[in-house]
Amino acid sequence: MPRVKLFNEQEVLEKAMNLFWKQGYSATSVQDLVSHLGINRASIYDTFGDKEKLFLAAFENYRNRNTKGILTFFENHQNVKTGFITLFEKAIDESINDKEKKGCFVVNATTELIPGDEQIQQILEKNRETFENLFLDYLRKGELAGQFPKGKNLQAIATLLFTLYNGLKVVSKVNSDRQSMINSVHQVLSLLD
Repeated sequence: MPRVKLFNEQEVLEKAMNLFWKQGYSATSVQDLVSHLGINRASIYDTFGDKEKLFLAAFENYRNRNTKGILTFFENHQNVKTGFITLFEKAIDESINDKEKKGCFVVNATTELIPGDEQIQQILEKNRETFENLFLDYLRKGELAGQFPKGKNLQAIATLLFTLYNGLKVVSKVNSDRQSMINSVHQVLSLLD
């Protein structure tokens, strides 16, 4: 008869995500996971597989949560330029106020595991495409609504905004000058004028 799990898988996955996000993949041992998750090794292996599989599941959880969050955010902000300003301000504030200075889990995984991990490389490329497309679709809605002049290279602007978004998550780990980062956002968004 199969054993009944005495824990919520999603809650454990969230805890694992936060630990990997804070410490990184290499610095997180299986014992760290056992201690932090509050379940034994056998339960980790039975439910998630090895450390790498748990990391990948936690990473996918983070990416899915962020994708849904951005989609919802864009749906609730009809004015594209104001929406991007608000999105970036929120990201800057979250980063500056994060006492652990975790930054972005995706950026952290990129700098820790690339080059060298082909599977992560593919996941990160898919993540980049997903977010650039979300930004591009949002820009297209603004263009169709007449919020800024037509004829802009929206693909290039979407790529630039994605790069800036990730860059701010890195810079905010060491620079807490909110206004200088906000000024950069406004400067980039002036491309839509």
